[in-house]
Amino acid sequence: MTGPDPSSPHPVPAHRRIGFLKPLVSNPMIEIGEFTYYDDPDGPEHFVEKCVTHHYPFLGDRLVIGRFCAIAKGATFIMNGANHVMDGFSTYPFNLFANGWEEGFDVESYGRGLRGDTLVGNDVWIGEHARILPGVTIGDGAIIGAYSVVTKDVPPYGVVAGNPARLKRSRFDEATVAWLLDIAWWNWPVDKIGRNLDAIRGADLKHLETAR
Repeated sequence: MTGPDPSSPHPVPAHRRIGFLKPLVSNPMIEIGEFTYYDDPDGPEHFVEKCVTHHYPFLGDRLVIGRFCAIAKGATFIMNGANHVMDGFSTYPFNLFANGWEEGFDVESYGRGLRGDTLVGNDVWIGEHARILPGVTIGDGAIIGAYSVVTKDVPPYGVVAGNPARLKRSRFDEATVAWLLDIAWWNWPVDKIGRNLDAIRGADLKHLETAR
């Protein structure tokens, strides 16, 4: 069982709204793992323009998404460029409009508000219209509920929902989570994943353990 071709932008020909993002995204500041897909009736080709906002090269922040993630339509990754300087009396970006207003602007004051890269692990499901704020790390196996606003890190296999998103539960107990992170099935060769699909889909720990 080899599965679909990860280099195919449209792995389900009958449903072109679904697309593997790795072959569709060429932005050097965005890294996306194999088999991660975006589902949008307007087409997955528009993922960057629709879903990644305020992402400016001069800031240098990256969006990194792992393998086997499922991203629903309207999910948005808000990058560091959305932030304004908050050190002064006003947060208005005077320098942006130039014509003399850029004079005396302290570029470092902007850098102090940056929150770093946005990191999404492997096997993460992000529901419709979820909002991921700058600098957030989402752990492997996590689930982000539809319309959630994620303002802080999400632990591996955590289920979060709401505004702001709160941890509702863990998908598995601590021992199972640790074991799943250790085996990291998403890094297995594709043929090995194919041989173990029933166990992966069915949470059959015994079968996975003998197949390691």
